[in-house]
Amino acid sequence: MNTLKGKTIFITGASRGIGKAVALRAAVDGANIAVVAKTKETHPKLPGTVYTAVEDIESTGGNAIPCITDVRFEDQVKAAVDATVDRFGGIDILINNASAINLSPTLEIEMNRYDLMFSVNARGTFLCSKLCIPYLKEAENPHILNLSPPLNMDPKWFKNNLAYTMAKYGMSMCVLGMAEEFKKEGIAVNALWPKTSIATAAVRNLLGGESAVKHSRKPEIVADAAYLILTKPSIECTGNFFIDEEILLEHGTTDFEKYSVDPNSNLYLDFFL
Repeated sequence: MNTLKGKTIFITGASRGIGKAVALRAAVDGANIAVVAKTKETHPKLPGTVYTAVEDIESTGGNAIPCITDVRFEDQVKAAVDATVDRFGGIDILINNASAINLSPTLEIEMNRYDLMFSVNARGTFLCSKLCIPYLKEAENPHILNLSPPLNMDPKWFKNNLAYTMAKYGMSMCVLGMAEEFKKEGIAVNALWPKTSIATAAVRNLLGGESAVKHSRKPEIVADAAYLILTKPSIECTGNFFIDEEILLEHGTTDFEKYSVDPNSNLYLDFFL
């Protein structure tokens, strides 16, 4: 399996950033993409909408449908899954990319922000997986890929932003558990995490602005790494916590400068590594 041609991919948070980059990479092969995201109107700090993402995917060679969806709500996710199956006949791949971030420490974080992170990150990943798995069971070479970090119980990852770490690790625990739970069905469940910070809206708006973006890589590095994972035989590749640079190195990539926003700037390591 070395192509995603004809595969149907359900991608959350696909209107921009890493989710959209993964969609565009798959579209080159002629994949079918369900663009699952909340953004239906343009936002001054969040470029791109579900509809512009669909246009870009189709101009790249894929097929796409817009699914205006808040992954916190079961009825909306179910409607998006149903629309995807009605349009494309099934689901071959689920990418849980939607995520919320707030790095406030314990005494400063507002509980509504805490609830948002758990609802989107941990619960949203679990919910989307639960609703897509019945269709993945019927697919050839089915994959679930969560954009989440390797599990690491070192206290340094918890002490400064406990709420975010717990919510993000919830996504990773889904990998740990579901990979084993659905191994007999041949469904691959893996995680992918960037080695460096990635130039996304979250980095620009929440984690340092344009200065941080200069020290980041482009989302395309994560998309290229995801492609390598999703084209592996599912029965041979499950339960892994991949790092983008490492998997690309394993497959012969030597030019990483092309992924840098500013090749003259030192790269910032991402969280959890």
